Amino acid sequence: MLSKKYRFHSRGGVKYTYKHGKTIREPRMSLVYNDNSRGYTRYAVVVSKKIEKTAVGRNRVRRRVYEAIRYELPRFSKKRDNIFVIYSKDVLSMDFIELRRLVNSLLSQSMV
Repeated sequence: MLSKKYRFHSRGGVKYTYKHGKTIREPRMSLVYNDNSRGYTRYAVVVSKKIEKTAVGRNRVRRRVYEAIRYELPRFSKKRDNIFVIYSKDVLSMDFIELRRLVNSLLSQSMV
């Protein structure tokens, strides 16, 4: 699991990132990102109710994405806020290696 230090702790930061951030879209998920002045990177994962109706299912998807982010964390050291928005049911049954590639792809595109 991703350390609490690297996660958002309030809605204010998420709202600010949505309002002022840039978005990269992929067929299964998107990344909203914005630079921050905190000295470390923060991540959030948002899973729509259209993907999974139960909170248990949405939390399972969220945990899998956080784990993929944890594996990719050492590669991306730029200090910014990142919000992954999941909007495809394919992520529920996606292989973990493929999920890591998707997260890596989005983060790589945001660094350009």
